[in-house]
Amino acid sequence: MRNFIVFLLSTIPTLALGDWEVNLPRGVTPTSVLAYDLHMLIFYITVIIGIGVFGVMFYSIIHHRKSKGVVPANFHENTKIEIVWTVIPFLILVGMAIPATQALILMEDTSEAEVTLKVTGYQWMWKYEYLEDNVSFLSRIDSESNKARKLNSGVDVSNVKNYLLEVDNPIVLPVNAKIRLLLTAGDVIHAWWVPELGGKKDAVPGFVNEMWFNINKPGIYRGQCAELCGKDHAFMPIVVKAVSKAEYEKWVMNQQNNNKIANKK
Repeated sequence: MRNFIVFLLSTIPTLALGDWEVNLPRGVTPTSVLAYDLHMLIFYITVIIGIGVFGVMFYSIIHHRKSKGVVPANFHENTKIEIVWTVIPFLILVGMAIPATQALILMEDTSEAEVTLKVTGYQWMWKYEYLEDNVSFLSRIDSESNKARKLNSGVDVSNVKNYLLEVDNPIVLPVNAKIRLLLTAGDVIHAWWVPELGGKKDAVPGFVNEMWFNINKPGIYRGQCAELCGKDHAFMPIVVKAVSKAEYEKWVMNQQNNNKIANKK
């Protein structure tokens, strides 16, 4: 027993805590912010309900206990009370349903998009096609992460930057523009998910799902396939690079020129 305790104590300095997160990310798109705000609204409503219910319960337990000589009321039904505890929850649910319905309608409105990006999931990579600009490419896990993930690779993954969350070809998209995604798959079901963009949709063979977002802040946003799609499911990262519209147009021109050169060869 003593040796076991010594062993446990010896491991304490090597333990590491992850980032202390207690809530959802707010995100950088209108839909992600809306989802966060709706989540917080419902959360505060449930907190108020919980405080009220438990407050009444504990008050009754303390002030109406037998040791104080309180005699319980002798009644079976009370129509007024039954109406009240039916109507009030109904009104609360209606009040929560209105903003939730508005949010869902907004999230499903993919009209008037400035950029349409077709996303096709494969085992185990993504194909991206910019339909207006005739640009397409495959995006796989980067070679450094791919090497480190293999059994007996001898690589210390803690030294690999963005381990399992880096790709060879990131998506480049403009900020402050409505981006429409068309999602499908070429083999099994995948799911395209970037938490900070506030959306996750299945990519299903033979079907096209839609989603949209409008990135309001330049930066790099990372995600992964969120559907168990096979043995290398864990190695399908997504990287979105959000840039200014001028930088995006320049990137598109470079991609088009590279495609022309590749086609000539």
